[in-house]
Amino acid sequence: CSSSEFTSVISGARMASQRQNDSSAGYQPLFKSFATDAIHVGSEPEQWNSRAVVPPISLSTTFKQHGPGKHAGFDYSRCGNPTRSCLERAVAALDGAQYCLALSSGTAATLTITHLLKTGDGILCMNDVYGGTNEYFSKIAAEFGLDVSFADLTKLELLKAALKANTKMLWIETPTNPTLKVVDIKGCADIVHEHNKDIIVVVDNTFMSPYFQRPLALGADICMYSATKYMNGHSDVLMGLISLNRDDIYERLKFLQSAIGTVPSPFDCYMCHRGLKTLHLRMKQHFKNAMAAAQFLEADPRVDRVIFPGLPSHPQHELTKRQCTGCPGMISFYIKGKLEHASTFLSSLKLFTLADSLGGVESLAEHPVSMTHVSVPENEKKELGISDTLIRLSVGLEDEENIIADLDQALAAAVSISKHIIFLHSLT
Repeated sequence: CSSSEFTSVISGARMASQRQNDSSAGYQPLFKSFATDAIHVGSEPEQWNSRAVVPPISLSTTFKQHGPGKHAGFDYSRCGNPTRSCLERAVAALDGAQYCLALSSGTAATLTITHLLKTGDGILCMNDVYGGTNEYFSKIAAEFGLDVSFADLTKLELLKAALKANTKMLWIETPTNPTLKVVDIKGCADIVHEHNKDIIVVVDNTFMSPYFQRPLALGADICMYSATKYMNGHSDVLMGLISLNRDDIYERLKFLQSAIGTVPSPFDCYMCHRGLKTLHLRMKQHFKNAMAAAQFLEADPRVDRVIFPGLPSHPQHELTKRQCTGCPGMISFYIKGKLEHASTFLSSLKLFTLADSLGGVESLAEHPVSMTHVSVPENEKKELGISDTLIRLSVGLEDEENIIADLDQALAAAVSISKHIIFLHSLT
């Protein structure tokens, strides 16, 4: 891009970023008292004799009892911990849920939820999901006798066709990883519960966070997260979270949390709880920066296609506005060229870090076909559009101008590869 074109793109991105905070943008209204709940629920000083404003980190693995079987709420740290309890209450409030359970990782949350099923039960999963979820369902859960199937849940008619007599759980990820498809949560929940009211509808809400989307209010039975991402937000905690309202499922999951032992450390609970207190501020800025980056990429001739639910060009943009209050910092795009162009782009980034994961304050970039989704079978990757030229960005909280400048220079480096190849061909 020329200097004038670059300035024009920056200016347009800024205007779009300002508009996204306006209710006229068409997204759902922000959830009432979100920031207040994030800061105060679970942190009430009155729960401690010391009146500490910041909940202390409780490292004790065991707790004195008044008498045999008569404790003051905690007996053994695997079964419950004061620091973990503070976090769980805060997350429940943000999700509009009655209950929350904290687990040792997002995968541990998936494992624990799946243990609600028994041999012969069926799981119907969105076909485009995080590679670790696909791998667990396909290579582990299926080996233990669960009937696992996948379908494109963005098409409700395919959901209806994929339901079986033994379907006991529907697993939705929206937006999906890495192609950012958006699934109609209410539409899916209505169809599934009409088919069988006992089917458990699970939504992986990792990308959206409760700031932008509340699956339980849309008909889901369980909302889960890899809290490693936006919920903690600082790339220094590994954790999973499960939120729900149903008493019966909560009691079963609470038992599994303890019996399987997939619990996080008190320190990680403290860190994640601290991260929640700025979630509302972080998500606003992620949205603003991602909108600017997405518009820059979409206008750039060196890019084939941009996938960002906040853009009108996204196939489910209108659905996103109907069920969400905004969009996170996740962008996927296809760079023009081949594998070497994608590789050159990624290796040329200076502000963005080439690394797995997402949702931290820093900008990250990754190559799904060779990183997060390397375990997905080749035919499935091809069907889903996970190609050599697909790049996934987690846009962080840096200054907007620096983010776009880094994308610009990395795209220029990738284009220079094409010019070098053409020059070499001219010599032969």
